[in-house]
Amino acid sequence: MKNFAELIKALDSSNKTSVKVDALTKYFINASNEDKVWTIAILSHRRPPRPVNTTLLRLWANELANIPLWLFEESYHIVGDLAETIALIIPTTKEHSDKSLTEYLQEIIALKKKTDIEKKEYLHENWLALNYYERFVFTKLITGSFRIGVSQKLMTRALSKAENIDEDSLAHKLMGDWNPNTITFQELILDEKNSDYLSKPFPFYLAYPIEGEPSSLGNPEDWSAEHKWDGIRSQTIIRDNEIFIWSRGEELVTDKYPEFASFIGIIPDGTVIDGEILPYIENEIGTFNDLQTRIGRKTVSVAILKKSPVIIKAYDLLEWKGQDIRNLPFEERRILLEQLFEDIKHHDIPLQLSERVKFSSWEELTEERLRSREMKSEGLMIKRKDSPYLVGRKKGDWWKWKIEPLVIDAVLTYAMRGHGRRSNLFTDYTFALWQNNEKNERELVTFAKAYSGLTDAEFRMVDDWIKKNTLERFGPVRSVTPQLVFEIGFEGIALSKRHKSGIATRFPRILRWRHDKKIDEANSIEDLKSMIL
Repeated sequence: MKNFAELIKALDSSNKTSVKVDALTKYFINASNEDKVWTIAILSHRRPPRPVNTTLLRLWANELANIPLWLFEESYHIVGDLAETIALIIPTTKEHSDKSLTEYLQEIIALKKKTDIEKKEYLHENWLALNYYERFVFTKLITGSFRIGVSQKLMTRALSKAENIDEDSLAHKLMGDWNPNTITFQELILDEKNSDYLSKPFPFYLAYPIEGEPSSLGNPEDWSAEHKWDGIRSQTIIRDNEIFIWSRGEELVTDKYPEFASFIGIIPDGTVIDGEILPYIENEIGTFNDLQTRIGRKTVSVAILKKSPVIIKAYDLLEWKGQDIRNLPFEERRILLEQLFEDIKHHDIPLQLSERVKFSSWEELTEERLRSREMKSEGLMIKRKDSPYLVGRKKGDWWKWKIEPLVIDAVLTYAMRGHGRRSNLFTDYTFALWQNNEKNERELVTFAKAYSGLTDAEFRMVDDWIKKNTLERFGPVRSVTPQLVFEIGFEGIALSKRHKSGIATRFPRILRWRHDKKIDEANSIEDLKSMIL
């Protein structure tokens, strides 16, 4: 645990990629194989289930620290992170622990079935046996909310350097459904087994936002374009007469979309399709809000299947007849994909081709981009025709050209402390718009939350204003005097029964602080509804 805590401290103390990669590489060279597996798991979001709820963690930590509960809660609100608060309030002792990361994680897994008394004794014993940063990391592992500034790509790069294994090959090995509690480092990283290949997806290729105008990309004849669909990025794998659906988040979601089982026997074995899962209601593409009725459900009822049917929009072919074709130029992969759809077009299955946009000039493509909301898309994808299918986010060959956000002016009504380096500032905001109530009186109605878009200096100014204009406190949340107006941007909008305003917005964020506007000039719920196509 000591070495892992030192690694996390090194990763958390620098924003430089080279420093993070060097720290990870050094760790992987020196760590035991068992600890390597768990470190890979933790940094790729494969964490053990939480064995203790946060209420009990707070009570037991407070009891060990022997301070009033109100003082613990106030400290938690100021620090903004439960694990950090616990690490700070519990006194450091002369005791120490030599247990490895693997030993701790195996104990945490076993802890879930223990009684509350046994759980408290275990936590008290180990909190006292660890120094401040080890205690912080240990508690993070208990809560399951382990978030640090390291992408899986950086972790893979470091592992590649430490083990002298090709980075792309490693990325493929780490995809799929594996259990860090049962798999060995030899099996996960070093062995080559054909059986592992059956359900394993390929690493996804990600696009960069386009910088400036597309004309900077050169000759339009070198490029292909299609709409950027707003759903769940996925890979559809058909091998050995079985189907596997993977999300970009490396979650196997086959059972969430049983309608895709109809692909078996129609789409040939040895096929992997890159595409987007989309809601498809009454033969039209729906909104992401429609898709949310399917996300996160443990079981999908017949009623849900009928209410929220889905399709896959296919836009690339990664494997064909059992052969990995990612190194082929995009144009050749696309021709194979279009031929596949020609061969299966007489079958009624929930699979559609993402049609390519025909254009001979960048001006024509600009016109097509203006149709995006009408097409229920987020904008356009622009792909170089001779590009292979790469791993991760690479600049140069694939670009996303999203439409300009929808914009509305809203009033700040609530604020909460941020996280990480902003945990001492109120940076998470709730916004409201005007609406007439039953008495025909104007009132502010909450419609969205946002926590990005301002500069550090602006966040500090707003934080100072919030502290001076607080009306009420609700734990970590404060209601504030309605006075500040902000321009809020968002990608999409849909009617929703789950929101007080009756509307759900997609990816809301702050565009600017409207110093020039008073709250009477803010927009209304009706203005927001008028944006729905």
